[in-house]
Amino acid sequence: MQNISVFILQDSLDSISDVKSAVDGFSNFTVVGSSSDGEEGLELIKKLNPNILVMGIVLKNYDGFMVLEKLKEIGYNGKILVVSSFVSETSVNRAMSLGVSYYLAKPFKVELLKNRMKELLEEKPTISYENINFERKANRLDERISKIFISVGIPPHIKGYQYLREGVKMAVNNPDVINNITKKLYPQIGEKYDTSASKVERAIRHAIEVAWNRGRIESINAMLGIRAYIGNEKPTNGEFIALIADKMILEGA
Repeated sequence: MQNISVFILQDSLDSISDVKSAVDGFSNFTVVGSSSDGEEGLELIKKLNPNILVMGIVLKNYDGFMVLEKLKEIGYNGKILVVSSFVSETSVNRAMSLGVSYYLAKPFKVELLKNRMKELLEEKPTISYENINFERKANRLDERISKIFISVGIPPHIKGYQYLREGVKMAVNNPDVINNITKKLYPQIGEKYDTSASKVERAIRHAIEVAWNRGRIESINAMLGIRAYIGNEKPTNGEFIALIADKMILEGA
């Protein structure tokens, strides 16, 4: 079989590494490039013209939909797989209409991605909207938390974004964890991501500060449904996690 070129366009180095693990499972697949920046990735894709593009939706500069629109304009004919934690009926349908062959929700098993990449290269009739195969293990809570973080200006490529999301999920499942944030929440997140509790705390603090420095206070107040913060007021890590967890619980998480 001919060598198959793959380009990876994902929101973080960790996500790029996860996808690369799937690609490395095939002797005839080669990663020819990668990026976490939609604008940069688009230019590289034009230059390299890979057989397969494995991309995300939330990216720096150009988001995934803009990348797909521009690829459609230039007539890119490679196979496109979306691997993203941003999953909704609207996003899946829009991606499919822009040429995506497969939509896989995070978290995913490497073996599953390998199988789907292999299927796309088999001789089959032209894929249409009606017969597209896509894996959709929608995690409603993950999706809602991600939407909130994006709306308040927390960029998905920083580590604090992942740690915050994990912290909110923990607080939704066990609200008492907020009362033991330094002894339970930080250490458990650190264990999951193979890092220290102190680094988790600092990364979450940084993520919150990024949102405030971007002047998204009104968005945060709108998200909470109350005018909780004014000017340069910032919540503690625990307060921020608790506020979002409470919102999720009240809305039926």
